[in-house]
Amino acid sequence: MQLDFQPVVERVRNAILLRKLRPGEYSRMPPDMNAVPNEYGCADAANILYSIGEMTRDPDERAAAIRTLQDFQDPASGLFREATHHPLHTTAHCLAALELFEAGPRYPVTAVEELLSRQTPREFLDSLDWEGNPWNESHKGAGLYTICFLTGMMTPAWRNDYFDDLDAHADPETGICRRGAATGKQELARHLAGNFHYLFCYLHARRAFPFPEKMIDSCIALYRDGELLEFFGEKFSFLEVDWVFTLHRATRQTPHRFRESRETLREFARKYHAFLCGESWENAIGGDDLHALFGMVTAVAELQLALPGEIVTVCPLRSVLDRRPFI
Repeated sequence: MQLDFQPVVERVRNAILLRKLRPGEYSRMPPDMNAVPNEYGCADAANILYSIGEMTRDPDERAAAIRTLQDFQDPASGLFREATHHPLHTTAHCLAALELFEAGPRYPVTAVEELLSRQTPREFLDSLDWEGNPWNESHKGAGLYTICFLTGMMTPAWRNDYFDDLDAHADPETGICRRGAATGKQELARHLAGNFHYLFCYLHARRAFPFPEKMIDSCIALYRDGELLEFFGEKFSFLEVDWVFTLHRATRQTPHRFRESRETLREFARKYHAFLCGESWENAIGGDDLHALFGMVTAVAELQLALPGEIVTVCPLRSVLDRRPFI
């Protein structure tokens, strides 16, 4: 059975056009008379256009997009800041968008250079709140990896220490949280969302996932038991791509429950398609937020990879995570 997702591509393209202020400048939310470019609006417009195969080739517009993103950087610290996310997340997100243009930051990220001089990867990771706030704290953990890679600060020794620590603390029971951090089954969805951010770093580094069989078990159980937070698959958020990516990429590393995993993804794709093609996006949770729409597009791109021939778009979708880390 094929699912036509081209109407979804058309709607997201229109959402980007609505937020375009000037060449290379985008608002994150639908603009009003006083709209200004936003870090996530500009970065996610680039991310989405790359994903749907419509990044501009016009040199002047590309230069404007690069300049706009670079203008967000603080010259003193090198960080990018925006009110809704930690600076390590915003910095990684903007640098990852610049990479799509084969560009980088205007200034050194000195704040991260100073952090690296004070802490080893193990010390940094150990300082995060893995139990109380795994989702938001993973923005820091994965953000640091991405910044180090995209700015050339990463050494092989640092990278190995980073993943060795993650491997050593992976939970052999669930596969989706830090050992001992999960406080109950209802908390696992938040841990899944946090763990996803490290998995795309594993993917980028070509490292094997720790306990992929347990990841698959947890993903299927969370979906079948309805434990994936309220309105899963019926809103615009990143949890959908967190789950699809984890289940799909884990199945590439082990034959464990492969057919059941594929059928679970197929079942979710039907549900997601019905929501995305049938709802008024403006009235849905997150439907007015370009950052959330980027999460949705990446989830659909991941489904298209996971279910060959079943997710139809005019131009095959591309996941930015197959090019560089971070979303």
